[in-house]
Order: sequence, then C-alpha cells, then structure tokens
Amino acid sequence: MIRHWLPRSVVALVAMLAVAGTATTAAAQDKLDRALREGKNSGKAQRVILKAKPGYAEWARQLLAKKGKKIDAELPSIGAFAVEMTDAELKTFCEESTVSDGCSADTLVTPSAARARGAKALKSLFSAWPANTVLGTLGLNANPLAGYGVTVAVIDSGIYPSAAFGTRIKAFYDFTTGGVVKTRPNDSYGHGTHVAGLIGGNQYLSDVAYQGVAPSVQFVGLKVLNSSGAGKTSDVIRAIEFAIANKHTFGIDIINLSLGHPIFEPAATDPLVQAVEKATKAGIIVVASAGNHGVDENGDLGFGGVTSPGNAPSAITVGAVDHKHTVTRDDDKLAPYSSNGPTWYDGLVKPDVVAPGHMLASEAAPRSSLFKNYPTLHKKGPSGKEFETLSGTSMSAAVVTGVVAILEQATGRAMTPNLAKGVLQFTAVPLTEDGVTINPLRQGTGSVNAKGALSVVNNIDATVTDLQTTWLQTGLAKQTTIGTQTYAWAGNIVWGDNIVW
Repeated sequence: MIRHWLPRSVVALVAMLAVAGTATTAAAQDKLDRALREGKNSGKAQRVILKAKPGYAEWARQLLAKKGKKIDAELPSIGAFAVEMTDAELKTFCEESTVSDGCSADTLVTPSAARARGAKALKSLFSAWPANTVLGTLGLNANPLAGYGVTVAVIDSGIYPSAAFGTRIKAFYDFTTGGVVKTRPNDSYGHGTHVAGLIGGNQYLSDVAYQGVAPSVQFVGLKVLNSSGAGKTSDVIRAIEFAIANKHTFGIDIINLSLGHPIFEPAATDPLVQAVEKATKAGIIVVASAGNHGVDENGDLGFGGVTSPGNAPSAITVGAVDHKHTVTRDDDKLAPYSSNGPTWYDGLVKPDVVAPGHMLASEAAPRSSLFKNYPTLHKKGPSGKEFETLSGTSMSAAVVTGVVAILEQATGRAMTPNLAKGVLQFTAVPLTEDGVTINPLRQGTGSVNAKGALSVVNNIDATVTDLQTTWLQTGLAKQTTIGTQTYAWAGNIVWGDNIVW
C-alpha cells in the first residue's frame, strides 16, 4: 500500500488556498519569483527574464540600454527581455522600476524523462518484453497514413534525421547558441528523437510494432536543449514564439513540450506559461508533460509536483501510466514518478489526462548522449535495428501528441485547443487503485482513449455555431472496447480556473 503524504510545500499551499480571495500572500506581492528571491544574496549575477508592464516594452528596452545592460534575447510575445543581472540590479530594474512588472529567473529547463534506475538489472527483462503495445492499448491499429497533413513542432533536444522520419522534417532551427539558426536536423542528447519517434516514427514492416502513433505527421524541429539535456527558459519561449510566428508558413498545428522546470510563481506571471497561453490563443494545440516528481526519495507519494509549463491552464498536461506492455487496461497503473496536482500557487487540477509513458521503446539518435551512456536501455527490433527504451511524462506527452494529430487529421485540421482537451478528457478511461477511482489530482479524468476520442470527433459537426444545436450528430454509448474488454468513459471534464478541493 502506498502511503499518502503532503510535503511541506503542499501544506503551505493548502494554507494559502484557505485564505484565497481575502488576502494576498507576500510572495504574490513580490516582484521577484521564488527562484530569484532565494538566490538574491548569492553574490552572483543571475540570468533574468524582465517583464515590462503592458505598453512599456520600449521604455524598458531604453532603460536597459541606458544602464549598459546587454539584452540576450527579446521575448515580444510576453513583453519581456532576457538579461543577466546582479543583486543590486535586480532591485533597480525589477523591484523599483516603474516600467517593470517584475522579474523571473531564466531558469534551467530539463526533459521530463525519468532517470533510469537499476538499468542493468532490467536488461534481461527487456528482451522478454513484447514490442510496443501502445497502439493496441490506445485502441488503434498500425496505420502508415495516420496523422497525414498535420504538422507538429517538437521543442526539445532536436531530431535525428533517421529513415523513420524520411523527408517529413519540414524545417529545423537551433536556439541553443543565442540566435535562431536554420540548420540540418540533429540531436546530440537524444531525448527529442525519442519523443518524435513516439509521435510519428514510421518503421519498416518487420519493426512495425515500434511505429509511432501518427507516422505520417510532419515535423518542425526546434532545438532548445544541449547535449546534456539542459536549456534556458528564454530559449523555450523564443521557440514557442517562432512556432506562433511561423504557424502558417509551416502549417504548425501542435506543439509538444516534453520538458519543464519547477514552478516559481503563479501561472499568470510565469513567462513560460504565458508563452504557452499565447500559442493556444493563436490556435496551436499545446501538449505538455506533467513532470516526474510524484514521489520523494523514499518513494512516498506527494502532491503539488507538476512543473511549468504543465501548469498552463490551456495546455493539455499529461501524466504517465505504466501499461505493463499489454493491450488490456485492467493491469494499468499510474507510474509512481508521474507528478500530481494541484498546481503550485494556483491550486488547479492537473494533469488533464494520463497516457502510457513507462519503458517505451522508440527511435534513437545513435551518436547522442543518452544512447551512448545507457546501452542497457537499447532494444533490438526484428530487423536488428536498435531502439531506445525511456520512461517519463515526456513519453506520455508524446503519445498524446500523436493522438491529437490523429484527431486533427479526422477533423480536417479543424480541431481547436479547447475541443482537443475536452474530447480527450471526456473519453478517457478512469484508472482505479484497490477498487477505488484514483484522485483526479493524479490522473485528471483518466487514461487517454484514442479509439473513443475518434468516435466522438467523427460524430460531431464543429462548424455549428447555433447555441441551440449540439455538435454531436448521433448518440454514443460512452464506452470503448479495447482488446476483448469494454471500458466506460470518464464522461466528464475537469476544467476552469477554480480550486478543486
């Protein structure tokens, strides 16, 4: 039996929520986020994202220039600037300036892939595991045309241009060197390639069991993580801005964000969250990982571990399921590392849904850090090709991105961000533990059911604008048969900016 606990951070959150609406916390009044406040007296200069007040961006730019501050990156979608500042400058530019809305740390962003533990001991098990059963447990069959006409922007460590992607990488840009550099697709870390493979890797017939969810999608690779799997928040924001600006140029429908950082401030002032909200308003569906902070070092379950930008209200935030490499849902368990809600500061219910993400084999970048450093996580397909096996909410987010691509294809690319989230939540299959439905703070409405979601979008007319007419054209049974079992849908959504106790 897992022992439930509330870490100190969550106890503090509950105390904050108890007085929400009647008082504002000191942290909310502060113009520095928690990371900057904690590092303020370190004596070292810090990378900062300065947020100008609405309409004051040019004034802020002039003030920085007047004081001799070099702007490392401009973030126009959120009216902000990435710049390095000392403790004294934080006070001048962030706390006392009349043109500033405050500052956030340009903090380190990392992938949401769980660390491999006991990999050597697991090696003997890998060979006994069947090939990926992800498609089967989603209620799908391998279809080489799935996702045709849909484009996904993968903001990650890059994409290795293997045969599995063919000519489907439309464009590739590197943001890790300070600029926006158009270059050949590459991936020195390997995480982005694995994610892209789960979304839409297309395998030869003998390796078809390792095929991605939507193997006909096209990709725009936006590299923001280096060979160590680290990147800057400002680079991720710049990549999101690039996707927004080039939405029509490249036909970008979906952004996959299998990365994140701890939450240091409310969603309303979090620069990365605000960039995601801008993308959603531009009509791009954003899928984000929930993070891998579901348990502490002792393996005890905790809450409040969702990372940014998984706390973005408009994002489809995804937790991870261990589907036990079977098609049936009966043996599925939430991956213990998958982050649980509520979101820090705001107390919102996240994740929105969960999906298979534990020990999934996918495309590998053969010269990448991950591939070279973890040989015990390699798995050979029938053709002899080596795949890589990784775990984490990074992987589950990629699976959901593939499902969303299929829904986009089915609707003729008419799927909106809100509709995508609503359909996925409504048709999800709730997970149980000891016969009891698991808390929505851990699973949202349940595990993604691609077959059920397709049955909904294939029976609605999203062009209807008359409020008296329903989109659903025919009645649905609100259940899906996967394998030999029939599973009831959640039949509800968890939505809004309200606090759920």
